[in-house]
Amino acid sequence: MIEIDEFVPKADIDELYLNNPYYIVPDGQVGQQAFAVIREAIRKEGMVALGKVVFTSREHIIALEARGKGLMGVTLRYPYEVRNEKEYFDDIEDEKVPKDMLELASHIVDTKRGEFDPKKFAERYEDALKELLKKKQKGEKIERPTESKPSNVVDLMEALRKSLRAGKAGGERKSSSHGTGDHRATKNAVRPTARARPTQVAPS
Repeated sequence: MIEIDEFVPKADIDELYLNNPYYIVPDGQVGQQAFAVIREAIRKEGMVALGKVVFTSREHIIALEARGKGLMGVTLRYPYEVRNEKEYFDDIEDEKVPKDMLELASHIVDTKRGEFDPKKFAERYEDALKELLKKKQKGEKIERPTESKPSNVVDLMEALRKSLRAGKAGGERKSSSHGTGDHRATKNAVRPTARARPTQVAPS
């Protein structure tokens, strides 16, 4: 059972709190009309319904929004599961962005503009690992890849120009900038830590 507590604008929900998405469908004929009424009401108002649901032996906060003929429910993280960004961003220095650099970078962004297409997503690490295992099974010699040493960027403007030229040439996209030598580890923003059938969209 999903118990709805309130309705809020979707924009009010910080992305950091979004967890796992599920498809929500009505359970049997009895709940069909109530399901449709809620779905169309939140669609019309541009709102999401916040409620509670219990599964996997735990109570979850869930946000429901209209999606086609059904609902999409996204479980939300509790505040204690989300890290405070100030713990990490406060160390970033306030840099003055030169106008010419910003204009050039904006031009590169514009020339490389595309459309979101998840079909392009590929797990290159897993594919490479499978290929490595195939070679090992065949008894082929496996050579250790050489590691390139990071170098400092001497001229950011020139790096941007090279990136722009590479884009215009229509060749294979390559990174034209190098590491600055200050390799900070990425931090996970999340701390390790009517009845409907939830159909998980993405693996948890």
